[in-house]
Amino acid sequence: MADRILVPYDGSPRATDALELAFDEFPEATVIALYVIEVPNGRWAQIVGPELQLPVTERAQEYADDVLESATEIATERGRGLETNVVTGEPDHRIVAQAEGESVDLIVIGSHSQERLSRILLGSIAERVARRSPVPVLIAR
Repeated sequence: MADRILVPYDGSPRATDALELAFDEFPEATVIALYVIEVPNGRWAQIVGPELQLPVTERAQEYADDVLESATEIATERGRGLETNVVTGEPDHRIVAQAEGESVDLIVIGSHSQERLSRILLGSIAERVARRSPVPVLIAR
């Protein structure tokens, strides 16, 4: 059974579905909502290492805090606690690194549900996380 669950959360309907699934299916688990402030590819050439945090604008940080506040509200409505964290970088890399750093047992991530496009859309963040993750990944569709 999963005791610590990481849910990448961006406020989208699919991310909300993933968060609610984590709460419903794992009522005793600690749930961590992670928001990744994506850094443009050109900026990555200036740094080395997935654990480095680039400075972000105050506006980006405020937006991330607002998104995670909505996740906290969902948790409160369900009578659950929620840990939150904001990181910067490439989303798939940061999600996997966070899973390792937080010693989570499971990642629950939202995905798009369109049949024809699912391979292309899933091929983005959710698929890359599933391929690279050191822990099981549950993809909510």
